[in-house]
Order: sequence, then structure tokens, then C-alpha cells
Amino acid sequence: MQMRLPVAAVLVCFCAFAQQPLNLDQLVAFVRSSIQLKYADKQVASYLAHVKLTEQLDERTVEQLQGEGAGPKTMAALNELVAQSASLPKPRPKAPAPPPVTIPPPSSEEQEAVIGDVRDYAMNYSKSLPDFICTQVTRRYYDPTGLEFWRTQDTLTAKLTYFDQKEEYKLVLVNNTYTSAAYQSLGGATSAGEFGSLLRLTMEPKTDALVGWDHWATLRGRRAYVFSYRVDSFHSQWHINFENTQTIISGYRGLLYVDKDTHMVLRVMFQAVDIPSSFPVQEATTVLDYDFVKIGERDFLLPLKAVVRMRHDKLLTKNDVEFRMYRKFSAEAVVTFDTPPPLSEDQTKEQPQQGEPPKGEIPKGEPPK
Repeated sequence: MQMRLPVAAVLVCFCAFAQQPLNLDQLVAFVRSSIQLKYADKQVASYLAHVKLTEQLDERTVEQLQGEGAGPKTMAALNELVAQSASLPKPRPKAPAPPPVTIPPPSSEEQEAVIGDVRDYAMNYSKSLPDFICTQVTRRYYDPTGLEFWRTQDTLTAKLTYFDQKEEYKLVLVNNTYTSAAYQSLGGATSAGEFGSLLRLTMEPKTDALVGWDHWATLRGRRAYVFSYRVDSFHSQWHINFENTQTIISGYRGLLYVDKDTHMVLRVMFQAVDIPSSFPVQEATTVLDYDFVKIGERDFLLPLKAVVRMRHDKLLTKNDVEFRMYRKFSAEAVVTFDTPPPLSEDQTKEQPQQGEPPKGEIPKGEPPK
């Protein structure tokens, strides 16, 4: 899989976001992020001068932020917000978190068996798929501040054809307007190859991935094993491409969510590691979710949604890529396209652990070596 990021000279303009009302948690998160990203004290204070709070800011919180590194101008602006917000309601007290339910990990023998099944599954995944057509919707966002104040760039709707184990993408709509443009002509961050390449990158024998137990999870109502993995740059095949001028092969790490009943992969997470400091892209992550889809008379586990994020200096980009309206491939098929509404966040949210695994007690064991 290749990832691309445009060269962009973006002016950081905090005031564009300052009119948005902030609660106390949002304000604290902003100041802490500003400290971590080493924003100029004067710039942060200028932003805070335009902030409208919805909750009371207390002196104790301001003192905590000072201890974390807030500058003198930022402190003056925060103290002014203390006075301005004195008549506002206090933040609601946070409910105490329920005690975690600890489920023992599977035995080392079970883990090794599952990992072996996943390797076989990953290597044969593309061969197991039928020929089909689906609609791929990519909603692209960017943030010049690096603080996840996302702005919409555009929405791309494409026809994705999977035939004879090959993927073909044809751009159909840009912001719901028909286009004849090619993907590569649009610029910006793009991604492709989500169906089988990501699975192979994690579990192909030549990657020599280090795999170990992480935790239990529930995704879309299905209990899942979660394994962590890491691939060093020497064995990696993951390319990060910057504007077709610079390319590196990066090591990566992440998590694999494996369905407990079928040993099929429900989610794969990637994070680039050991990126050279001289390379323009400092962060690159991908999260890809799979779900069961009926094509013809059978159910297949196919991509549901991918989230691809990158950072270049303070510029963040995010692609939310959804795979919708799957149907069986036919050369005579007449296909019409529109842009469906975004998927609900609940469809990709990991549910907390609750109770014991569905099929009896699982003995505690050591992770595989």
C-alpha cells in the first residue's frame, strides 16, 4: 500500500476556530496540545482571547496547566477566562468508571493455533473473494493547526471493481458532481489496495512479524481476539510516498482483531514507526474494518471502512473511506451511483469487555514467543 501527501504551504489561523464554544475539557485539551506542539505563547494567548467557554474555568485547572508548561501570556489569557466564566455552570462531575472486567487470555497453545489460522487466511484472502462491484466513498479532511480541528476538503465517490483478484478504481463523483477526472489528478492524500494487501503486510511469512497477545474485544457484536504485531523496516514492504518525489519503506506496528468463532480478521491497525526525521511525513496510520456482506447467496468478509491519517509538520490529513452497496460483478450490469450518508460511529466502535467469553471459561496462558 502506498500513501501520498501533498506539498502544502498552509497558514495556521487559530481565530477561524475560536468562535466555536468550548467546554472545559476541550479548552484543557487545546492548551495541552499547544504545549506539546510547542506553539508560540503569544499565538496561543491570541486564540484564547477569542474563546467562548460554556463551563466555569477554575484556578486549580489553570495552575495545573502552568505546571505542565503554559507560558506567561497563555496564563494571563487563562486567568482572564477564569474571571469571564465565573458565572457559568461548573462542569458536571465525571461518573466513576466501573471496575474493569478482566477476562483471562487464551492459552499459549490456543494463541498459536489462532495466529496460524490468521496467517493462512491472510495469504488466501484475495483468492477467496468473488468478483464484485461496490461504491467507495472517500471523505477527505485536513487541519492546518495539528489539533484535530478538521475542515472538509472534498468527498470522492468511486466505482470499485474487483475482478479476477484485481482492484480497479474509477472516480465518478466529486462533491456529488459527475467528473471524468482521474484519481491521481486531484492531488491530496489518497489510498488504495485495502482489500488484501494490508492483511498480507501483517502476516506474510517474509515480514517476520512479531505477534503477541494484547486483549479481548467486541466489534459489531462479535467477540474477538486482539493480537499486537510489529514489523521492522528491514522486513517491511510498506511504502510511504511524499508527492512522488520521496519514498521510504517504513517499519510498522499495530493490532489485529480476529473473530473468535471464525478466526477471520475483523480489523487491522497500522502505525508507521522509525520514520527518518528528514522525511516530510512524520506520522502515518491506517485502521481498516471488515464486516460480513452478502453477495449472491453467500456471506463474505469485506472492507467496511478505512481511516487513513498522516502528519506533515503541523498539517494533518484524514481520509474516511467507506465501502458501500456491494453487488455481484456482471459485465452487463447497469450501475448508478450516489453518495450515501456516513456510517454510524457505532459500527466501528470497540465495545468494552463485559462478562466471560461466550464459549466457556478460557484458561490463562502465556503469549506465544
